[in-house]
Amino acid sequence: MSNAHSNLSVSRYAIATAVLLSSASMINAAGTLNIESWRSDDANIWSDVIIPAFNKSHPDTTVYFTPTPPTQYNSALQAKLQAGTAGDLITCRPFDTSLTLFTSGYLDSLNDLKGLTEFSDVAKSAWVTDDGKDQFCLPMASVIHGFIYNKEIFKELNLSVPATRDEFFSVLKTIKSESRYSPLAMGTADQWESATMGFQNIGPNYWKGEAGRKALLEGKAKLTDEAYVNTWKELAEWKPYLGRGFEAQKYSDSQNLFTLGRAAIYPAGSWDIQTFNNQADFEFGAFPPPVTKSGDTCYISDHTDIGIGINANSPNKAAAAELLNWMASQEFAELFANAVPGFFPLSNHKIAIKDPVAQEFISWRDSCESTIRNSYQILSRGTPNLENQLWNVSAQVINGTMTPEAAAQETQNGLEQWYAPQQ
Repeated sequence: MSNAHSNLSVSRYAIATAVLLSSASMINAAGTLNIESWRSDDANIWSDVIIPAFNKSHPDTTVYFTPTPPTQYNSALQAKLQAGTAGDLITCRPFDTSLTLFTSGYLDSLNDLKGLTEFSDVAKSAWVTDDGKDQFCLPMASVIHGFIYNKEIFKELNLSVPATRDEFFSVLKTIKSESRYSPLAMGTADQWESATMGFQNIGPNYWKGEAGRKALLEGKAKLTDEAYVNTWKELAEWKPYLGRGFEAQKYSDSQNLFTLGRAAIYPAGSWDIQTFNNQADFEFGAFPPPVTKSGDTCYISDHTDIGIGINANSPNKAAAAELLNWMASQEFAELFANAVPGFFPLSNHKIAIKDPVAQEFISWRDSCESTIRNSYQILSRGTPNLENQLWNVSAQVINGTMTPEAAAQETQNGLEQWYAPQQ
C-alpha cells in the first residue's frame, strides 16, 4: 500500500514537473506568444475566433490567451512581471495602472509601431505618457454610454425616441403617468452608476466633450462652472422617474428591473448589451444622450477601456509587434466587435457590426464627437480621488441630499487640494 502510494506520489511529481517545464518552454519558445489579460469571459473568443484568424496570415506563431480573474489581475500581473514570468503581451487597463507599468520598465514604448497610425489621439489617450511622447499600449476597445430602451413599452405607449432634453423628460413623464413601468432603471446604492451612467453619460453635452475635459486638465475650467452645475441639475431631475426605493437599488437590481420588462429606459454602458441579449425576452434599442435643442452638436462618452502592450522583457518582441500590427487591422476590428458586442474597436476602420444595438451605439461616432470620462486622465491621482468623489456627490444629488451647487463646490475643492493647475 505504501509503495503504491509512493509510486503515485512520484508519478504526480513527474507530471507536475512536466507541466512546469512545458509552461516554462511555452513562455520562452521562439514563435510562441502568451497574452496576459483579465478578460476571462473572452477566452473562447480568442481560442476559437481571433487566434485562428491571426494564424491564417501568421501560421508560424503560436498564441496562447492566458487570462487571470479580473479582481486578481493587477496583483497577479505585478508578481509575474517582478518574477520575470509574465507573458509576452500585457492587456492594459486605462491610464495610471498601465502608465505605472511603463515608468517601472515593464512595458515597451510602441512609438515605432506602424499600426498606431490607425488610431486617433482620443483613442490613444489612455496609454500615453503625460507629456505625450511615449505610447505604451495599442488601443483595443472602448465602451460607449447612452440609454437602452424597451421597444415594446415605447410602442405600447406610442413614444418616440427622444433627441432633445425636453423630449426626454416628456417621455419620462408619459411613462410615469400613463403606465405601471419605472421610467428609468437606475439606483444609487452602489454610487458608481450615478457617476458613470449618469454624470459621465449626459455631461459631455454640457462641457463640450474633449474641449471641456482638456480645459479641466489645464486649469482653464473649474467644476463649479455652469456646465458642471447644469449636469448635476439635470441628474437631480431624474429622481421622480427612478423606481420606488431606488436609494437601496444596486447595479444588478437595475439590470433585473430592465430585463424583466418592468422599466422602460436604462442609463447604460454598452457592456450591458451582452447581458440584455442573454436575459431580455423583448426587443430593445438605444439612443444617445439627448441634446439641448435639435441640431446641436452631440457628444458621447466613448471611453477607452482595453489596450495591449509588449512586455519589455519578452524574448519574442518582433512576433509580439506583428500581432499588435495585425490587431490594428480592419480584420481584427470586425472580428472583435462582432464577437464581443458592446466593446468597440478604437481604430479608424469602418466596420460592419451584426448586433443591431451594438451597431446603433457605434453609429453615434459618425454623428457625435467622442470624448472619455473626464476624471480618468491624471485627475484621480491625488487625495481626494476625483472619480470616487464623483460617485458620492452624484448619488447624493440624485437622492436629493446634496444640491448641484454643493456637488460642484465639493469636487472643485477636492481638486484644489492637490492638483496644481486648479490651485
